[in-house]
Amino acid sequence: MPHNEVGEFQRGRAKELRRVMTRAETLLWRQLKAHRLANLGFRRQAPMGVYIADFVSHASKLIVEVDGESHDFVERIAHDARRDAWFAARGYRVLRFSNDDVMKNLEGVVLAIGEAATCGTPPSLTLPRPAKLHFARGGGSTPANGAKTCP
Repeated sequence: MPHNEVGEFQRGRAKELRRVMTRAETLLWRQLKAHRLANLGFRRQAPMGVYIADFVSHASKLIVEVDGESHDFVERIAHDARRDAWFAARGYRVLRFSNDDVMKNLEGVVLAIGEAATCGTPPSLTLPRPAKLHFARGGGSTPANGAKTCP
């Protein structure tokens, strides 16, 4: 996203949000940073136009939002729909998870994000439970249950 679409206020606000991330955002960021997920680069609290995305992978055109209880109200749901439409108009897909999802099933959330980012498809409505990994001699890992991979 070109910098000229982002105002100084948004940049300052994003910087502040990076300093005061929620517990759920912090836990998820530990899994996404430094290309840890499918070798994809994610940015946190990234200003885009008039909005700030919780996490964005520009390479896969994927935005991940971690929502608290305030997103359960009708007016907030409508605002989120407008926001998601704005991102979609620019070619981005938006995945939304609740704080509760992240806190109780972090591995499932990370698997869903990885699948959406690498396959280009949205995850199912239910979060996956992580498969146990077994390690081959080469040091790599593969899902023990033969989990699906992208074609």
